[in-house]
Amino acid sequence: MADTPIKKKPKLASQQQEEEKKINWKKWKQERKEEKRKLKEQKLLKKLEKNQLQEEQMKKAPAEQTKKDQGRLYTVSLALPGSVLDNAQSPELRTYLAGQIARACCIFCIDEIVVFDEQGEDPKSVEGEFKGIGKKGQACVQLARILQYLECPQYLRKSFFPKHQDLQFAGVLNPLDSPHHMRIDEESEYREGVVLNRPIRSGKGSFVNCGMRKEVQIDKQLQEGLRVTVRLDQNQNPDTKVCRGTAVAPHIPRTESGLYWGYSVRLASCLSAVFTECPYKEGYNLTIGTSERGTNIDTVTLPSFSHALIVFGGLHGLEASVECDQNLHITNPGILFDLYLNTCTSQGSRTIRTEEAILISMSALRPKIREAVEKTSAS
Repeated sequence: MADTPIKKKPKLASQQQEEEKKINWKKWKQERKEEKRKLKEQKLLKKLEKNQLQEEQMKKAPAEQTKKDQGRLYTVSLALPGSVLDNAQSPELRTYLAGQIARACCIFCIDEIVVFDEQGEDPKSVEGEFKGIGKKGQACVQLARILQYLECPQYLRKSFFPKHQDLQFAGVLNPLDSPHHMRIDEESEYREGVVLNRPIRSGKGSFVNCGMRKEVQIDKQLQEGLRVTVRLDQNQNPDTKVCRGTAVAPHIPRTESGLYWGYSVRLASCLSAVFTECPYKEGYNLTIGTSERGTNIDTVTLPSFSHALIVFGGLHGLEASVECDQNLHITNPGILFDLYLNTCTSQGSRTIRTEEAILISMSALRPKIREAVEKTSAS
């Protein structure tokens, strides 16, 4: 008799559920292990990122310190009477003379130019309409306007200088070509710009024309038509329609990067106002007067300083400026200054013109200024 196959008993539903639970338990364990492994990887990645950030910060710290060390904290101001323009023989020469003064100041990195009036006519602003080139009595305003015009980058001049008689011969002026006069494709950390009239989303900054192919959006909302110094972001996305930047104080390129960033122009009603209306809180802590009656510059060493002021006289010297100033009751101009110097001894001409005196004096003072600054930084 053939063996009949033994039929297996069907598994009960409870047994099947237990087996499924065992299988699910194994899966859960595997999933748990996988999750733990992923968490460990994430922690390691975070640690690596943290270490990389710390390393980058450590690298940036000395770079930033070096950048600060490269900055120039001191300033040099120059004061001269506007009457120097009255010595020019024609309107074109008046304009060219102002351009020579601007070029000389730019070459020697002058931070502030003060134009004072020897006659005490109290000019305070370059705004409004005046008699124009060739007219006596407006030399201070005209000189200040031309100095401002030349200092302004070319791509901003239409925004800040409408057509004016004082600028009708601006075509004869040589450009300053200073570091803040950028070309359209020139790369730079800083740029000068003008705030544009553009609609702005809430929480976003103003748009600025910085003389680039793209407009720059800054971090603040500023008044339209305002001139602003912009620090451009290092990492720019080339696909965006605008560049990104931050509005900074005008002195930042000088104090942080050591760049010469042009000069400011100030009008003073008289010689004494040059000192009393100083824009720096501490005032000028080194004042230098220039005259053929002064001490020989070769025998002088400059003390350390933060803000220096160098004053030049007009056609008749500083004596004429002192005599016309009602606030001064002295006859010797040397009393006003810390140093009263003759910067061109044994001169071959009876007179030295102011534009010549600026070049001669600054050439003689430059190494002495550098020496004084080095002493300050060393101490």
